[in-house]
Amino acid sequence: MFTDQAVPTGGLSGTLLVYRGLIRRGVAGTVALTALLVGMISFYAAYLAAVLLAFSTLRWSGYVNTALTYGVTIFALIALALPISVLLLVRVGRSHSFGFLRRFPTLTAGADMTRQARPDLLTSPRLLSETFALQLAIFALDAVTLWAVYRAIGETPHITVAFVAVVMGSAAATIGPVPLGLGTFEAACTEILHLQGMAIEPAVTATLLLGGLTFWLPMLPGLLLARRELRRSAAPFAGPTA
Repeated sequence: MFTDQAVPTGGLSGTLLVYRGLIRRGVAGTVALTALLVGMISFYAAYLAAVLLAFSTLRWSGYVNTALTYGVTIFALIALALPISVLLLVRVGRSHSFGFLRRFPTLTAGADMTRQARPDLLTSPRLLSETFALQLAIFALDAVTLWAVYRAIGETPHITVAFVAVVMGSAAATIGPVPLGLGTFEAACTEILHLQGMAIEPAVTATLLLGGLTFWLPMLPGLLLARRELRRSAAPFAGPTA
């Protein structure tokens, strides 16, 4: 999580770090890579679904403006491009029909790495639907956390208000250029809460508390673990097992 947030590469940085860590711990390369790619695909599918649901809720309530529409459009393009790119790399790694792409070293390295993934699992409706539901539950739990924080400071927003604010704030942080989404999530989440009728002072307080509980608190052990894993990554990489 720390690597994904600190290095804005759409989750690829953290995926590579976890992949190499799993290989060092004896996990078969096929299992490790397939699990991580399924997780990435289902995450962006759930993320996109949550954003579209939140956007539809705002639109139905009459809160949508041009800037919000452009932001959601940019996010949708990113959320679609990353999983499609992964599936394309898997296909390139297993096919000779895209040989012209191998003139690009980065694509070649990615295709060679993803060759280990199992295409049948990457497109398995049952597996993807199960992981999709679990990924979507993360956004729901974040919304419940924001709702609970609001209750703790004496306010009681509707759970839908909390869900929309969390999801749209996360989307703003994702498409923003600032590493860690510093300030972007807080500003967007607060604005969406205020847009839905919540007072600005409780909105700021609840958003900051949410960030502390769901972002900064997990980041502290994440930073330590990431540093240890990165030091191990500096050692020669023996490569995955079959």
